[in-house]
Amino acid sequence: MDTKRFLTGLILIFCFLFLSSTISPAQEKDEYNQFRQLYGKLPTPNAYRTASGASGPEYWQQRADYDISVELDEEKQRIYGEETITYYNHSPKKLSYLWLQLDQNIRSPQSMSQKTATGRISDPVSFRHLKRLHRDFKGGFKIEYVKDSHGKDLPYEEVNTMMRVDLPRPLQPDSQYSFKIKYWYNINDESKIGGRSGFHYFEKDGNHLFAIAQFFPRMAVYNEREGWQHKQFLGSGEFALPFGNYQVKITVPSDHIVGATGVLQNPGEVLTPKQRERLSQARNETEDPVLIVNQEEAVENEKSKADSQKTWVFKAENVRDFAFASSRKFIWDAMAVEIGDKRPLAMSYYTKEGNPLWEKYSTKSLAHAMRVFSKFLFDYPYPEAISVMTGRGGGMEYPMLAFNGGRTEKDGTYSQRTKYGLIGVIIHEFGHNYFPMIVNSDERQWAWMDEGLNTFVEYLAEQEWERDFPARSGPAYTITRYMKGDKSQIYPIMTAPDSDLHVGANAYAKTATGLNILRETILGRGLFDHAFKEYAQRWKFKHPTPADFFRTMEDASGVDLDWFWRGWFFGNDHVDLALDKVKWYKINTREPELAKYIERLEEKRKEKKFISNIRNKKAIEKTAVEKDKSLLDFYDKNDPLEVVTPQEKKQYKKYMESLSQEEKEILKAGYNYYEVSLSNKGGLIMPVILKFEYADGSEEVKRIPVEIWRRHNDHVKKVFATKKKIRHITLDPHLETADVDRSDNQWTVRGKPYYFKVKKYERPSRKNLMQKLKEKKKKEKKK
Repeated sequence: MDTKRFLTGLILIFCFLFLSSTISPAQEKDEYNQFRQLYGKLPTPNAYRTASGASGPEYWQQRADYDISVELDEEKQRIYGEETITYYNHSPKKLSYLWLQLDQNIRSPQSMSQKTATGRISDPVSFRHLKRLHRDFKGGFKIEYVKDSHGKDLPYEEVNTMMRVDLPRPLQPDSQYSFKIKYWYNINDESKIGGRSGFHYFEKDGNHLFAIAQFFPRMAVYNEREGWQHKQFLGSGEFALPFGNYQVKITVPSDHIVGATGVLQNPGEVLTPKQRERLSQARNETEDPVLIVNQEEAVENEKSKADSQKTWVFKAENVRDFAFASSRKFIWDAMAVEIGDKRPLAMSYYTKEGNPLWEKYSTKSLAHAMRVFSKFLFDYPYPEAISVMTGRGGGMEYPMLAFNGGRTEKDGTYSQRTKYGLIGVIIHEFGHNYFPMIVNSDERQWAWMDEGLNTFVEYLAEQEWERDFPARSGPAYTITRYMKGDKSQIYPIMTAPDSDLHVGANAYAKTATGLNILRETILGRGLFDHAFKEYAQRWKFKHPTPADFFRTMEDASGVDLDWFWRGWFFGNDHVDLALDKVKWYKINTREPELAKYIERLEEKRKEKKFISNIRNKKAIEKTAVEKDKSLLDFYDKNDPLEVVTPQEKKQYKKYMESLSQEEKEILKAGYNYYEVSLSNKGGLIMPVILKFEYADGSEEVKRIPVEIWRRHNDHVKKVFATKKKIRHITLDPHLETADVDRSDNQWTVRGKPYYFKVKKYERPSRKNLMQKLKEKKKKEKKK
């Protein structure tokens, strides 16, 4: 080996490593600047997605239509299904295979979710925890075949919760392909192993309530950004689905009532004449729900089990998913809701275990949500919205239908917490019709785009339901406990939900709170509401990304919000602004008497500052002058700080003559000036909101835009001029900015003011400017 060449190469490597690791002061300053643009974090705009946040002229999206027939086997708790999928390739690329989602496979004993589940032993261990460790539920899809439209087998490969279907020939752009799948799976008992769907067993009467979703192999999303979105379903990250039209035939025991996505096509075959009459009446009732199946009828129906079956047929257009609920225990009510020029139905399905709570509140709170979301976003476009009572707590959403938890005690009573919990979850789960069922974001990657945006509008709807509704998310102060926590345990909102330690706090609460701060404090309601509605209307029935949301909000509001997205969504800093100091000033008008007063004031301040001088004075019993009075002269007998000399009067007169009338008025106005020092301790900047409490008892709130931090992210000073004296100043008085530490947000103004002189402005000469430039260069050379 050539030693010289080797050493030369080694030196070059070291030089490269050194230079690449060196950050220039300008670069370092730019990284610290919270107002720099988000160019590095957002994808480059293109013909598919524009810089304004709107879809571009070449935007496209795929479509999948479904014709499904399923049978619910109540005795075995099993679903048998066959489906025909027609897939439309609107992309400019040909596709040699298709990817589908097998979400039920998450419950397979061999699933990635089961294998990667973590845990620990704590003493004691709950039986529920042990049962989950020992469960032997045989979940997951059992695929019997995949065939083309002519009945010929298609090769396929299952990859955990995904399945690839290989096509006999590539699917060309602007063409379609139909294929069939036959399958079955065991329905999970959600009370034992959880899940977003399943069945609940009522031991007392031996009946089931089935809440069925993810019950068929569903097409994955294919787009210009990701290609095929086939990230595995691990539990937290929900779904990404294309739009399409559905026809679904659901065969159930003949005494069951079924509620589902879409419109019932065969009421004459599955409903009694009385039920059809009541349903017709409900379409014209906008004040109170009409009971299609009342409690007395439901209780009678649950006493026996039918041996025969009925098939309910539903159609749904332009939806991304489908779900249904079935039980012989259902009470069913409905009412019409006036939305624009349409009257969609609001309907609820529940059992007697939910009454009287459900009958009183479910459909009415659903109708309320339909009105409020339509007002803030766009008119609800579907013909129905359904709330179904399930055995699980919380809720789960699907197009036109949601499963909601919450029921009364055994004696029919309920707490305020249960009542507001039910109303809140119904509003929330209905809201998912907008995010992500219509504004169709990718839940698998960006949970906040549906959960956070929806939770925010839920908060608005709750406030319109009842003043002081006990909302869990929305107001800024509700997120401070989470945000001031251990930063190693707090991830940015932009984290994928399957990797996030706190999906609820991040995707739901922090996102909703951030939007509320934007609306109430940063943009104002007018600008925010316009921009938020613009985003919803631009991307309804499309697939938006985070960049589309961020860019639309800025484009429609006319406000640069990159600083906010960076801090609130891409980072984990918290808000902690501090009111460090307030100094009270007045103008030294140079009146001789005032000048003497100021001199005496400064002397006293110096004495207080130098405590040692005071101690020395006290240690001396008598000074020489105190012992010998003959040493006193005129100035000792007459305090020079109180005697005004003719020379001082002459100087004051000359100064006043040099001033214009406007300048004299400023001097005489008697303004108080307050220099307010603020610091940013938490890292996340916010507008500065100050409440002034004046000595006369009045109050005033000053709102300073966030751009006050644009040059210094860590500390700023600002001067306020007021006629009235300020007694007290409070930072963030209405708890608007999520400040985690309010102990340093107060300042009481005490003592006497400081005084400053005012001089006439003189334009600096070229000579003085050159001199200052030379001095600056000398200092830089020394550094």
